[in-house]
Amino acid sequence: MNIIEGNPQTKNFKFALVVSRFNEFITDRLLQGAISCFSKQGYDESTIDVVKVPGAFEIPVVASCLAASNKYSGIVCLGAVIRGATPHFDYVSMGVTNGISRVSLDAQIPVIFGVLTTNTIEQAMERSGGKAGNKGWDAALTVIEMADLLQNKLK
Repeated sequence: MNIIEGNPQTKNFKFALVVSRFNEFITDRLLQGAISCFSKQGYDESTIDVVKVPGAFEIPVVASCLAASNKYSGIVCLGAVIRGATPHFDYVSMGVTNGISRVSLDAQIPVIFGVLTTNTIEQAMERSGGKAGNKGWDAALTVIEMADLLQNKLK
């Protein structure tokens, strides 16, 4: 049996992060988690570009433009959609989920879903540096591993 997997220790990539400003008190924590992960993995700040967008719904179109530029080995998408009293949550969550997935499949580079979709602010806080860890950190580690897998192991 031959097991093929990416190495999260690989350091020869350039990444973009697309970060929603909506719920910024959460997305800033996700961004800091991602940047901390890249730093711990040995990445210099010059290898990371951060693009801020108004809300989570705008993430896919910007991720698509970044992917089409062919400047990045992978893209991390960070946002926070928190359920409210209207069905808006459902539409935004579905749109951003489908959009990010489509960009990744179309571009054939890792476009990582780091968008929290929670029922409460407390759940979002837990997942952005609380007892459930930091999903921004997790997304950054995933993009490194997937970039290595797709570029160095499967081509």
